[in-house]
Amino acid sequence: MRKQGYPTKLRDYAQVQCNGGIDKTPDQRSELILHYTPLIKYIAARLAARLPSHISVDDLISCGIIGLIDAIDKFDPHKNVQFKTYAEFRIRGAMLDELRSLDWVPRSVRRKITTLEKAYGDCEKRLGRPADDDEVAAALGLDMEDFHRLLDETKSVTFLDIEILRQSQSGSGPEGGDVEVAEPTGGDPFAAVNMSQLRELVAQAIDELPDKERLTVALYYFEELTMKEIGQILGYTESRISQMHSKAMLRLRTKLRRRLGA
Repeated sequence: MRKQGYPTKLRDYAQVQCNGGIDKTPDQRSELILHYTPLIKYIAARLAARLPSHISVDDLISCGIIGLIDAIDKFDPHKNVQFKTYAEFRIRGAMLDELRSLDWVPRSVRRKITTLEKAYGDCEKRLGRPADDDEVAAALGLDMEDFHRLLDETKSVTFLDIEILRQSQSGSGPEGGDVEVAEPTGGDPFAAVNMSQLRELVAQAIDELPDKERLTVALYYFEELTMKEIGQILGYTESRISQMHSKAMLRLRTKLRRRLGA
């Protein structure tokens, strides 16, 4: 039985250790696709965990495979980037493009997000600091149970916004150019903005989050822990961490709207 792993040349190609490109034969392409299939499934499962149940994980995986094939075709080993980094960028980007194209978010949910953003913005402006849950709930005329339910209803949309930003968190994209978020929709502050400018604004906005929300964002997006793992670290339930995440995203959206004049 052949030992698992790449043939030597293909391994060198994938890790950007060769001095020049090599021909990507069908066998080599198949080896790369098989090797990176677990990564595709991991990214798809991570996205799907925060999306409505009607979004198919298998569809995300199919998009991820297309993204990987695109990475194989376009990868330049002379660039100062590892193939795994480049492939992950393309895989995640293909999945996000598919989710954006579906336009699966009901208008009622978008209206709720707008209402929440306004409440957070008004409270922060009035108080001169991040608003607590009870203060935002009071501004909305809701009890805490209904307020937390509202956060749960909007979690998928706010989640996708930051995933789009995470797609280019390290600077310009793997091909060396500034990345812009495609397909601007409805005056969204995350849409059609130069990514380098947006990264600076997001970094500043994250620094201004309440401590536990800032830590949740850091652990989830940059350390890639699950909500359950973060809950174990912070001593909260997974549901509570999910609500912290939603609040952090809403605060970020509110701050970005204000600073981008959207």
